[in-house]
Amino acid sequence: MAFELTPLPYADTALAPVISAETLSFHHGKHHQAYIDKTNAAVEGTDLAGKTLEEVIAAARGSNQGLFNNAAQSWNHAFYWNSLSADGGSASDELKAMLKDSFGSHEELNTQLADRGAGHFASGWVWLAEKDGKISIEETHDGDTLADSDFNPLLTIDVWEHAYYLDHQNKRPAYLDGVIKEKLNWSFASENLARGSTWAYPA
Repeated sequence: MAFELTPLPYADTALAPVISAETLSFHHGKHHQAYIDKTNAAVEGTDLAGKTLEEVIAAARGSNQGLFNNAAQSWNHAFYWNSLSADGGSASDELKAMLKDSFGSHEELNTQLADRGAGHFASGWVWLAEKDGKISIEETHDGDTLADSDFNPLLTIDVWEHAYYLDHQNKRPAYLDGVIKEKLNWSFASENLARGSTWAYPA
């Protein structure tokens, strides 16, 4: 069965003005859809047809860069849409305690996320992830992903230019400030932490 574009979990106006409906229209409806379409075309008629997206990513890593890029970007974008919410959600007590242990305070976490996102050279992703009971900030470049890694990703922020250019032009820090302070979905992060395993792309 072919992979499908996951719907946005909110109205296309829900993240404005940090992320406008126009940006979501292009980013979700054009960019994400293109990754899905290319992934489907690449696996059709192969032994990867019928596999989960996570299995396709793992199989393609290091052996088929084109397929890997499109499959990983399909996964990353779906995870990113869920990493955002209109009101920011609420972190569980377990997550709050682990964040305090790792960063000292939520304000310090916000500062480090913003610094890592702004300092990430060129395109990629900034992640909040858990491994061995510790939470850290990780980065992946270009189309790379944590979907098949030893980390359990909790949240991600897209720092490719198409994620923010229509709304903020080249001011990536302005985009990051709005997302980090207002739009990160802490309920989603809490669910990922409680599950203890990597989020799965919807079948």
